Amino acid sequence: MEITKIKSVPQSEQVLTGGTKPKFTEKKYLTVLVFVTSLFMCWGVAITMGDVLNKHFQHTLSLSRSQSAFVQFAIFGAYFVMGIPAGLFMKKFGYKNGVLLGLSLFALGSFLFVPAANTASFTFFGIALFILGCGLSTLETVAHPFVASLGDQRTSDQRVNFAQSFNALGAIIGPAVGSYFLLRNNVEGSTDLTSVKVLYLVIGGVIAFIAICFAFVKVPALTDPHVVDTNIDKDAVNVDLAPGKKLFQHSHFVWAVAAQFFNVAAQSGTWAFFINYGHEVMGFEEATAGNYMVLFMAMMLTGRFVGTFLMRIIAPHSLLAIFALANVVMCIIVAQSFGWVSYAALFAINFFFSIMFPTIFSLGLKNLGSHTQQASSFLSMGVVGGAVFPLIMGAVADNVGIAQSYYLPIVCYLVIFLFGSKFYRVR
Repeated sequence: MEITKIKSVPQSEQVLTGGTKPKFTEKKYLTVLVFVTSLFMCWGVAITMGDVLNKHFQHTLSLSRSQSAFVQFAIFGAYFVMGIPAGLFMKKFGYKNGVLLGLSLFALGSFLFVPAANTASFTFFGIALFILGCGLSTLETVAHPFVASLGDQRTSDQRVNFAQSFNALGAIIGPAVGSYFLLRNNVEGSTDLTSVKVLYLVIGGVIAFIAICFAFVKVPALTDPHVVDTNIDKDAVNVDLAPGKKLFQHSHFVWAVAAQFFNVAAQSGTWAFFINYGHEVMGFEEATAGNYMVLFMAMMLTGRFVGTFLMRIIAPHSLLAIFALANVVMCIIVAQSFGWVSYAALFAINFFFSIMFPTIFSLGLKNLGSHTQQASSFLSMGVVGGAVFPLIMGAVADNVGIAQSYYLPIVCYLVIFLFGSKFYRVR
């Protein structure tokens, strides 16, 4: 089903009777919801695998920490480049074809790791990672509004956070697999890239198989975001409450883009040097530090499920503000190098980080109507913060130490706090 063929839902289905609690989703959407939710797990694997590659390339390609941060620069930089094209493609050809494009680019980038490993070229790896990142950007641009549209707008925050829980599951699988295949048998001075080549060849094959399967999935008709009807419950349906405004005149959307930029900046910097923190501050072997990253990502998975539950009793924007303030405190503790206390605070950062990306995304899309697809593009482009921040944190870590570099994300969490406490409102 193409987005240009979306049908308006009949009035009898649009109007909710007083006191009716909005459903999480509807039966007709279940198959699509399950499939699209699985995509969140796929790019969770890819993103966190990049953090393991960051450390692996420091050895095999003799890179400094600031140089290896270009792994994140290539992936997240692709989000900035691909955000608008992915949104335009989705608007013209529909959600399903947008997903297929994203999976195709994901698979292509993975397969390009083979010639990159054969030439042992970090530049070639950068190209492969950039193409892979374009696939991830396309999937994120499409999947978030896709999941949000699969039911009542008032439960869209819950659906997006639920789907992002499987992204967190992928974030656990990524470092577990990466540490096992890439760091477990790391030999000082070794330049062997065979394990990288084989690993990404398998990943590319799996993603290509998923794309083929999704090609046969039928997408039911969704609620038309362009529809204007005075009988529609405008809290339930994503219609523009100020149709005369241009996209960037919606202040809650603009603030969501800024919050997403700083959110992913903090996330990518924290993740990129987690293994370095375990190795340099805690004194663990690199493989051991990599294994701890599995538990680190499990904290995010836990936070997603806990956060989704808490949103039933706490407004999503309020929970976002609370978690942002909590991470300010955690960053201060991490930077003190208090041993296990600071290490535990580092794990807690990922717990509190858990709901931030999906909640900011969902709040930013509220009541944008026909602007929704374009807005999704810009919110995905905000992920470019993840390309810039690891470079800055890496430079600080090279000069004053890993622990002290964790002061930097505090600025990011303060911006998120402002969005969640005040600037989330639809005006």
